[in-house]
Amino acid sequence: MKTRVYELAKELNMETKELLDKLQELNLPPMTHLSGVDEETANMIRDLFIEEDKIAVKEKPKKKIHKIKEESETIDKKASDKKANKTNKGAKTEANKPELKKETKQETKHEDKKDSTDNKNKNKHKNKEEKYINKGNKEENQSNKKNKKNKNKQNKNNVEKAQEVKEEKVEAKKAKDEVVYITDPIVVKDLAEKLGVGVNQLITKLIMLGLMLNQNQSIDFDTASLMADEFGVKVELEVPQSEEEALELDFEDGEDTLITRPPVVTVMGHVDHGKTSLLDAIRQTKVQAGEAGGITQRIGAYSINVKGKKVVFLDTPGHEAFTQMRARGAQITDISVIVVAADDGIMPQTKEAISHSKAAGVPIIVAINKIDRPEANIEKIYQELADNDLLPEKWGGSTITVEVSAKKRINIDELLEMITLVAEMEDIKANPNRRAMGTVIEAQLDKGQGPTATVLVQKGTLKKGDYVVSGTSCGKIRLMVDDNGKGIMKATPSTPVKIMGLSEVPEAGEFFYAVESEKKARAIAEMRKEKQREEMITATQKVSLDNLFDRIKEGELKDLNVIIKADNKGSIEAIASSLTKLSNEEVKVSVIHSGVGGISESDVMLASASNAIIIGFNVRPNNGAMDLANAESIEVKTYRVIYDIIDDIKNAVKGMLKPKTKETVLGRATVRATFRLPNGQSIAGIYVDNGKITRNSSIRLLRDDVVIHDGGISSLKRFKDDAKEVATGYEAGLGLENYNDIKEGDEMEAYIIEEVKA
Repeated sequence: MKTRVYELAKELNMETKELLDKLQELNLPPMTHLSGVDEETANMIRDLFIEEDKIAVKEKPKKKIHKIKEESETIDKKASDKKANKTNKGAKTEANKPELKKETKQETKHEDKKDSTDNKNKNKHKNKEEKYINKGNKEENQSNKKNKKNKNKQNKNNVEKAQEVKEEKVEAKKAKDEVVYITDPIVVKDLAEKLGVGVNQLITKLIMLGLMLNQNQSIDFDTASLMADEFGVKVELEVPQSEEEALELDFEDGEDTLITRPPVVTVMGHVDHGKTSLLDAIRQTKVQAGEAGGITQRIGAYSINVKGKKVVFLDTPGHEAFTQMRARGAQITDISVIVVAADDGIMPQTKEAISHSKAAGVPIIVAINKIDRPEANIEKIYQELADNDLLPEKWGGSTITVEVSAKKRINIDELLEMITLVAEMEDIKANPNRRAMGTVIEAQLDKGQGPTATVLVQKGTLKKGDYVVSGTSCGKIRLMVDDNGKGIMKATPSTPVKIMGLSEVPEAGEFFYAVESEKKARAIAEMRKEKQREEMITATQKVSLDNLFDRIKEGELKDLNVIIKADNKGSIEAIASSLTKLSNEEVKVSVIHSGVGGISESDVMLASASNAIIIGFNVRPNNGAMDLANAESIEVKTYRVIYDIIDDIKNAVKGMLKPKTKETVLGRATVRATFRLPNGQSIAGIYVDNGKITRNSSIRLLRDDVVIHDGGISSLKRFKDDAKEVATGYEAGLGLENYNDIKEGDEMEAYIIEEVKA
């Protein structure tokens, strides 16, 4: 039976890394922490290290005694040598001292006398000569003094002018020889300053090129290069310093400031391969059951204790629409756990997850899930992994594989042990004693809390009351909660937290930074907003009358304009990315507007002006928006599952859309009160605002026009009697199936799904 290296390290009470280093010194074959050694080799290693410890213990006092003895001998020797040298030195000095002193004194006296006499004679003769020369010079200087004075006055201005001309020529030559670095794009006024020419001169040249611009507008690098050539100046594109460096938001930490931090583990894989179920098994929760359509549609972040060590897990969506989300998860992770269903094998999104993990340069652990199923084929999975450059460790490779069953909780502990082992080998560190920075995992607009963001702290410590900035969003953290919804005061590296107090909803995937003051946070946010505005202006300028006319002449190009509203930024990102990919030669799909929150009247007005359709994901239009949409004949489509959106638009673009079902909204009601029955069920006291509520209809529970729950009616009563329907202007008591979190002010939308007959 073979013993793994990491198990042997535990037995010898030493770090795995330390043991591997020792084995390398002994010229044993190259090994990893997962390498197995036979019993004979394992015993040899045990004996060797035990023997080393014994020798170390025995030799230690001997060495110490020997060292003391040596030191004592050295001191005695030095003392005797020093005494002997002192005696010899004294004798020498006494013998030579009188003779040397006498001789030196006599020689010095003689030489000084001789030099004094010679110098006296020389100086006397020299002074006489200088007297006559100075007298002649004095007379000459006096006669020329007046003439020189007049000449200097006359030539002063000429010299100065000549000097100025010379300097100008040198500067001009220097300017032509030197390279001027410019940004892309660059404002006309700034370019003129860089080139050393007047703004009007530059604008004139631009007009000659057919560009009617003012000094505050921007031009691209190619145009700026042409202008520079006109004025004989060489220009190159400036590689800008990163914003983080320029604003001192981020910096590299010294090695002495780094300490070990918990690893961030991202769970990735194909849709329905059991990623969330695996996390549920680890967390002992039931998250997956509550997911719409049975799939994860946003990134979840959870902290888990594994034998006293903290591990942070990120759950990413598996559907193809969530490519960017998976990429984001791979970028902020330390270890990737790729889940593969044993009965399905490696699928397109599995390959994509592998690519993201390899690109991020993080270690990969493959969790082969659903091994409890009869159709599970482990050997097939190993072969497919090998085909994708992930040779399993059991086949002699380096890829760690763990066979698990999330449903039956098989080998979950082994998976966690492998994760902690890899984390130990990676030596993951961060500096907690600095201002925090990290990544926004998800962000949304909450009715009661305003803009919120789930962030992962990567460096430093984030504290309640810190001023933060993320993109164009900034604010002071007024509330910070962990993944269990518990309020906390600070978050150290590798901690996922939800923060509140931001000015607006930040973009998912954006970095966030803690700054020293509110003033700085606001200044950075405003600067970024201004930058965005300039980019929009620049982009608008690129559209000219010429290419617009060309597009009109073609006539065959059709644009499908889409407005997307969703409950969070990540979903918008995924939907927009998927829809733009559906464009073909005949139809171009364009997302003209997107935003977080319910569908409003302004969205409908924009759709009317731009001939667009509105897509809502987990959101609904309010009453005003619905009325306006009906009046303007604007199509509003709402969805709960993302791949339904993609399928519908794909079919519409291809001209194959043949709906099998149709949704009909029956009416809306407002929750005016809530009651709790003895059995624990919540009953809503409702008032029907418009339409009707029927017993067989489905109900969407809306909070700030965002869908909180979608399901059937468990009970509908007027007073104590059951009711089949409740019309406009009437009150009723309504209970929802398997849902009790109803609040006053919530809205209910009744609808039915009808089959469309061909």
